Amino acid sequence: MFEGSYVALVTPFKDDESLDEAKLKELIEFQIEGGTHGIVPCGTTGESPALSEAEHDRVIEITVETVNGRVPVIAGTGSNSTTRTLRVTEHAKAAGADAALIVTPYYNKPTQEGLYAHYMKIADSVDIPIVVYNVPGRCGTDILSPTIARLAEHPNIVALKEATGELKRASEVVNLCPDDFVVLSGDDVNTLPILAVGGKGVISVAANIVPADVAEMCNAFHAGNLELARKLHYKTLPLSVDLFIETNPIPVKTALRLMGKLNGKVRLPLAPMASKNLEALRNTLTETGLI
Repeated sequence: MFEGSYVALVTPFKDDESLDEAKLKELIEFQIEGGTHGIVPCGTTGESPALSEAEHDRVIEITVETVNGRVPVIAGTGSNSTTRTLRVTEHAKAAGADAALIVTPYYNKPTQEGLYAHYMKIADSVDIPIVVYNVPGRCGTDILSPTIARLAEHPNIVALKEATGELKRASEVVNLCPDDFVVLSGDDVNTLPILAVGGKGVISVAANIVPADVAEMCNAFHAGNLELARKLHYKTLPLSVDLFIETNPIPVKTALRLMGKLNGKVRLPLAPMASKNLEALRNTLTETGLI
């Protein structure tokens, strides 16, 4: 299941900040038409901390219904509460999601033992494949490679979204974990290097904008066409950099607005993009022929 480009899907809002269900369905169709290998709703890019529990559930339900089995759905279900994470993961399972993406608990700053117990609680309670999501820059907590190796012994804990920005981490996890444990890049700029050391794909922000390019880069690598994979890596690199010129998902939603696909609305405490960064992003989109 976990190979190729999985889009970390944005959550579209109407001008009044309510969930835009029709636009969500449009975005999912855009992804599938572009060759994306899987859909990841309610992750960081989906502004999951700003969604109510009802909205969170609804986004997962709409995604599963709209995808209708055409590609896998990995539902973001993590929070800084083990109890809430368990509830949302149970809902994702009942809604028909193929797997759950569970971020390390943020703000609480658990120890490695606390992190291990958190994931084991979910894995023991819900029979669904779990992707551990490690993004210390967001969470203030870093789940270390030996802890991931311990978790990988559980049959329900099957993959890692590696977003530390440290390339050595992917190598450590690939080396420490069983051969069937999957490492996915959590940073578009590092996807090709992570593939080179044994990773299987990416949970991508850039795929919101260029789904075909990100998917084809992964396809080319797995087909042994490294020249094409490198070409697509460098083609998408300026966009991948600019999509983090401000806090994600501000730039990606702004890019989608400039492309005429969204109104670009983000929820507080996120704010509209600063004018100088907006011009830099606009220039990159223009230079790459996206607008």
